[in-house]
Amino acid sequence: MDTKFIKSATEKKKAQNVDMHIPPIAIFLFVVFLTGTIKGVIYLEVIGTTDLQIALFTFPMLAFATYILFALKVASQWEKAIVLRLGKFHKLAGPGLFWLIPMIDTIANWIDHRVIVTSFSAEKTLTKDTVPVDVDAVLFWVVWDAEKAALEVKDYQSAISWSAQTALRDIIGRMMLADILVGRSAIDQELQHIIDERTTPWGITVQSVEIRDIVIPQVLEDAMSRQAQAERERQARVILGESEKQIAASFAEASEAYINNPTALHLRAMNMLFEGLKEKGALVIVPSSAVDTMNLGGLSGMVSLAQNNLPKENK
Repeated sequence: MDTKFIKSATEKKKAQNVDMHIPPIAIFLFVVFLTGTIKGVIYLEVIGTTDLQIALFTFPMLAFATYILFALKVASQWEKAIVLRLGKFHKLAGPGLFWLIPMIDTIANWIDHRVIVTSFSAEKTLTKDTVPVDVDAVLFWVVWDAEKAALEVKDYQSAISWSAQTALRDIIGRMMLADILVGRSAIDQELQHIIDERTTPWGITVQSVEIRDIVIPQVLEDAMSRQAQAERERQARVILGESEKQIAASFAEASEAYINNPTALHLRAMNMLFEGLKEKGALVIVPSSAVDTMNLGGLSGMVSLAQNNLPKENK
C-alpha cells in the first residue's frame, strides 16, 4: 500500500473521532439545561430573588449542563471505545451510551469491529528468476480484541498494511514467475498465514487475502504470447500428422480388400466418378489407365447423356 493511502486512512480515522467527540444527544441536553437555566434566572429576577440565590441556582445548573456535554458519549453498534483513567487502561465502553469523568477519563481510540478491506501492492518486485512484477492484492481482516489493538500497536491500520506489503514482497522474491502466474491460490493461503501470525498479538485476525492482478513487463508478455502461439501451432501439426497416419492406414487396409477383387474396385471407381459428376460445375481428372481398364470413358459419357436428358426443372 502506498503512503498516500495510509495517510488518507489515518486522517479519515482522526476526523471520525473528532466528529464523535461530542455526540448530538449531549449537545441537545446541554442546550435544554442551558435554556432552562436562563428561564429560571429570569423567573428568579421577576420574583425579586437576591443575587446570591440566583448564583446558587445558576452555577450548579451550568456545571451539570457542562458535565453532560463532556461526560456523555455514544458508541455505534460496531464500535468499542478505549477509556483511559489518568493514563491507565480503565475499560472498554460501548456500544450505546456511556459516561466519563471529565478531565480524569479520556478516550484513547475508537475500535471498529467490522470486517475491514485493505488494498496493498508490491511494485517492481523481483521474482526468484529476476523478473520485475507488479502485484495488487486485497486483505480482509477484523479486530477481535479491541484492547490489544489499541495498546499493543500505535496505529494498527497502518501496521497491518505495511505488514501485508512486506509479506507479499517476501513471497514474490522466493517464487519463480511461472509459479506466481499459476499459483495464486497458494500465494493467497501463504500470505494469510504469514500476516495472521504477525497481527494476532495485536488482537487482529486475517480472514482472507486475494490477489487481484499480476502485471509483468510488456516485452516479456509478448514473448510469452509468441511462445504460447508456437506451442499451439506445434500441437496442431502433431495432430495433423497423426491424422495423416490414420488416413494412410485406412487406405492401406482398403487396398487389401480391393487387391484381389477387381469388380469391387471397378464399382468403387464408378461410384466416385458418379459422385463427382453429379455436382454442378465439377471437374474430375481421371488417369488414362483407369479410363482404359475400367471403361470409365463410356461410363462418363452415359452420365453426361443422362444429365442432358433431365427435365429443365431438375437441372
